[in-house]
Amino acid sequence: MKPGTRLKEESIAEIFSVSRARVRQALTALEHDGLVTSIPNRGAFVSQPSIDEARDIFFARRTIETRLVARLCETGDETAFARLDAHVEEERAARTAGDTRATVRLAGGFHLLLGELAGSPYLWDVLRDLVSRTSLIMAMYQTRSQADCGPEEHAEIVEALRAGQAERAQHLMDHHIDHLEEQLDLEETPTEALDLRDLLS
Repeated sequence: MKPGTRLKEESIAEIFSVSRARVRQALTALEHDGLVTSIPNRGAFVSQPSIDEARDIFFARRTIETRLVARLCETGDETAFARLDAHVEEERAARTAGDTRATVRLAGGFHLLLGELAGSPYLWDVLRDLVSRTSLIMAMYQTRSQADCGPEEHAEIVEALRAGQAERAQHLMDHHIDHLEEQLDLEETPTEALDLRDLLS
């Protein structure tokens, strides 16, 4: 969903055949994660990260993820690297098939898998929040003329991890996140959202 999309409780309840109370619980959970903003007397909306927040999110990801790959160089084993290899192959398959939704989901999933394999539930939880917020930021500010990074940068990171090259892995991750941030036009106005029923049904 595009940032700014209005989330009408009644419409969502009807689409999913659930009570409005159930929808309200879900929206409250999403608001806690920073993905939904509730405005008194107006309702709930998909959050619209500010330019400053966008920059802070990428700063936080760069700081955390470069340290995560350094840790994985020390603690990772072939089982972990094989899981990363398999994930990258899924990304390649989705990209080849032109499945944009799967490509976006798997791209974020790669970073969450790194967090999981690093063995810190706390950092995984922080990273999950950052990746979710990054999706909103990309939806809001990414230029249409730019292509996504694709799975090859992920593959290079895995190669460095397997070789135990911590400094190179950190450099590649830093470059990868820079590449994502460079795709943003932080002056661009978001386009109007689609109808809620079209998005959810």
